[in-house]
Amino acid sequence: MKPGDSKRIHELRALLHRANRAYYVDHAPIMSDPEFDRLLAELSKLEEAHPELADDNSPTKRVGGEAIEGFRNITHRAPMLSIDNTYNETEVREWHARMLKALGLGDGLFGGSMPVSCDPKIDGLALSLRYEGGRLVHAVTRGDGVKGDDVTHAAKVIASIPLVLADGAPDVLEVRGEVYLPLSEFERINQERDAEGLELFMNPRNAAAGALKQLDPKEVAKRKLAFVAHGRGEVSEEFANSYSEYCAKIRALGLPTSPDRTVCESVDEVLAAISSFDSKRHSLNYATDGMVARLDRFDQQVSVGTTAKSPRWAIAYKYPAERKTTVLLKVEHQVGKTGKITPRATMSPVLLAGTTVQHATLHNYGRIRDASTEREGVRTDIRIGDTVYVEKAGEIIPQVVGVELAKRPKDAMEVIAPSSCPECAGEVEVEPLECHDNPALETVRRCINPECPAQVREKLIWFTGRKQMDIEGLGEKTIDQIRSESRIPLSTFADIFRLHEHRDELLKIERMGEKKCDNILAGIEAAKSRGLAKLLAGMGIRHIGDTTARMLARRFKDLDALLRATEAELRPKSLSKDEAVKAGFAEDPASRPETGLGRDTAPVVHAYLHGARAHQTFEELRALGVSLQSVDYVEPGAASDSGKFAGKTIVLTGTLENFDRAALTEQLERMGAKVSGSVSKKTSFVVAGKEAGSKLEKARELGVEVWDEARLMGEMS
Repeated sequence: MKPGDSKRIHELRALLHRANRAYYVDHAPIMSDPEFDRLLAELSKLEEAHPELADDNSPTKRVGGEAIEGFRNITHRAPMLSIDNTYNETEVREWHARMLKALGLGDGLFGGSMPVSCDPKIDGLALSLRYEGGRLVHAVTRGDGVKGDDVTHAAKVIASIPLVLADGAPDVLEVRGEVYLPLSEFERINQERDAEGLELFMNPRNAAAGALKQLDPKEVAKRKLAFVAHGRGEVSEEFANSYSEYCAKIRALGLPTSPDRTVCESVDEVLAAISSFDSKRHSLNYATDGMVARLDRFDQQVSVGTTAKSPRWAIAYKYPAERKTTVLLKVEHQVGKTGKITPRATMSPVLLAGTTVQHATLHNYGRIRDASTEREGVRTDIRIGDTVYVEKAGEIIPQVVGVELAKRPKDAMEVIAPSSCPECAGEVEVEPLECHDNPALETVRRCINPECPAQVREKLIWFTGRKQMDIEGLGEKTIDQIRSESRIPLSTFADIFRLHEHRDELLKIERMGEKKCDNILAGIEAAKSRGLAKLLAGMGIRHIGDTTARMLARRFKDLDALLRATEAELRPKSLSKDEAVKAGFAEDPASRPETGLGRDTAPVVHAYLHGARAHQTFEELRALGVSLQSVDYVEPGAASDSGKFAGKTIVLTGTLENFDRAALTEQLERMGAKVSGSVSKKTSFVVAGKEAGSKLEKARELGVEVWDEARLMGEMS
């Protein structure tokens, strides 16, 4: 060892720890990024030369170690509860009044005061950090609120999470907070994925969730996640008397807290804080969808208590979707995988919910021309040149929701629906709005040419998608590159499974290295065993989505059995008593198997399955080794008829924190449930996650029972 190496290692570690704190906690950097990187490289080189001085809490560990094999569950010492949401001022006032009454401080909606802390509700993933002796020992996801996944390996590469706390920390300190992806990093990652031809992330939260569940810390480190503390779990000693004091103390220990937190005394001050933050939240480098109001004093929180799932002492106010105005410049006509032609708006760029928006959906041509109705107070008759209202559905998908007629220019041009396909000039079929006298109010306009190049492209992209055949790396950009930059034939599903014959040609495509190419080919090979449901869902057959495909795969054990089925057998629920008896089903529709197809849709699907093109596709796939067996098949009278949720109709809504929606749907259906996309009086219950909207409101209107994720997990266990 060279003289001074040990001292220099300790100096560098201390300096880099201070730099991390200054950047992420104090928001006052003490060095530039290049200087930080230079010192980190120096430390890494010294540690490599002196392995005997290794320290798991060194700043160099932030770049990631070896991948772990899988996740283990850890039980939370104190449950991680979810906070009830509210969407209007009246409910905030009512909550405040309940708190005053429960504490004996008053009972009026507009009287009384008590300290209430308000801080931003960051749209991320809940995480619990456990420190013992000032050192990070566990990082655990919320899970079901009782148990979560151990993601310590991932937390250690998040630079804003200190591995060692400053002096003065309790022997045991559990800090709850939110892991999120900064918006600047979200934009960077999507630009990189776009360049590589990969599917883009829909929102920062999804990207953060995917990163946190990576088994390889190096992959987690690439996302550059951040963390902010907003709660407490187990604490070994008296540490603070209030939430505001707690935040100040953990910040002094090196944990980042929100600089936008404020303490209010009256409900009017709470509402003013909510309004004030709404005006600035879109200028911040993180996504937020609301503000949490909580009793500031811990003794008052204890006095008020909790329900089985939520603290009574806190409420989350959710902001309505942001709506902006901009000018509609032109309308393009996009052809989808089923031939559906959708109008797409190009607008003057506008900053909306944290991102710049220039394109948005216009839904359909009937809605564009609908000048007879209003939706949410705005007209929907839309013309080129109009000033239009645009918002993000669920804070994700931009949509034009109306027009400001007072600003309509004299030269505004009507949007002309295409009379032939804009891609292939083929014949167009128009489906009118049912039960309406005005023929202009159509619902769907569709190209009926199956050879349409746009449909072929969209079908290929859909087929390879994550929820269908899940072929990693073979996304939209890569498919376009193969079709435009090579002579490789790629126009049918079978062509995908022949790509291994063209490996040398694939490697000639720009940015197609050997690793990416081999990953794509491996993904294609794995896709061969996805099963009948995934295959049917991926083919873009009209009226067969994920749910219907799974229903058919549970009803028919393989493709041959499905092809032997008559049209009547594809729609047993909608058969008359005489038809049912003739087809071998019970007279009672409730006891017949569910296929997802009815009187109108079954003929369309039956005709497709027995068409020459479908026959050729199935035979080509069979010859290429693609499995046409159902991995979901259930023998009549087995689990689907006697499972825990047999006979139940369930609706999923909002963002689910603990489940992948597609996987949960499959699991519920295996337990006998029917998972529906709409709420009605026949719905057994609704499972509501974060940002649940119209379906949740509909359930409340109809008196349908609403479950949260914790209850669902308890019932499923």
